Amino acid sequence: AVPLVRRAGDAAAEERSVLLANRAACHLKDGACSLCVADCSSALELVPFGIKPLLRRAAAYEALERYALAYVDYKTALQVDCSVQAAHDGVNRMTKALLEKDGVNWRQKLPPIPTVPVSAQTRWSIPSAQAPGANAPPATAPQGERDQTAAGMERARMLKEEGNELVKKGNHKKAVEKYSESLKLNKECATYTNRALCYLTLKQYKEAAQDCTEALKLDPKNVKALYRRAQALKELKDYKSSIADIKSLLKTEPKNTAALRLLQELNRA
Repeated sequence: AVPLVRRAGDAAAEERSVLLANRAACHLKDGACSLCVADCSSALELVPFGIKPLLRRAAAYEALERYALAYVDYKTALQVDCSVQAAHDGVNRMTKALLEKDGVNWRQKLPPIPTVPVSAQTRWSIPSAQAPGANAPPATAPQGERDQTAAGMERARMLKEEGNELVKKGNHKKAVEKYSESLKLNKECATYTNRALCYLTLKQYKEAAQDCTEALKLDPKNVKALYRRAQALKELKDYKSSIADIKSLLKTEPKNTAALRLLQELNRA
């Protein structure tokens, strides 16, 4: 449908934006976070400050562990409509993640947060007459179903965080259980790579490699997944595949010292 609407030119910009935002939702559900980001960005170029593409892009950035960009989108969404609970929750999660990642000065490393004009706030506070419900805050499913989905996602996030805390305490076996419960509710790339780390520590190399493969289905260029699968494959003595993963990683991060060090070890193996 997108190419068909594109032919209509600027007159169909809003319709194209809605289609792209809807396709982004499908990508997000499938775990194709990079594609979700691309579609949401295109939707926002056509119609700036749309709630749906902002929230979906933020969720995709969060899954990709690009927390600063997710924070900016969640904060922008709150400027458009301060009543969106998903944006409030997202800001709280990203604040915690960025504080852990960058310390007390994390705000200094943020990209600029755009100022939303009053006209955009007014626009998104009133559903479009041409496309009923299309631009309403992202929740077109029945209320019970929305609550159930939101509860499941929140439970998955909490389980993942419990797993992270167990890893910090060195209890990798229990952390695997938490990550496994989380993945039943939400198949997230970061949860797979976290569980893979636990499997590596527990010397369950086959399981570690499998988790990284699942993560790479969701995000084909994920650096952690490529590195940890390379580690697992090295232990499984599949040196050729391990080297291939490291070379793929280095295309994204050519100066990754850990990857370069592992590649030297593999070349000597």
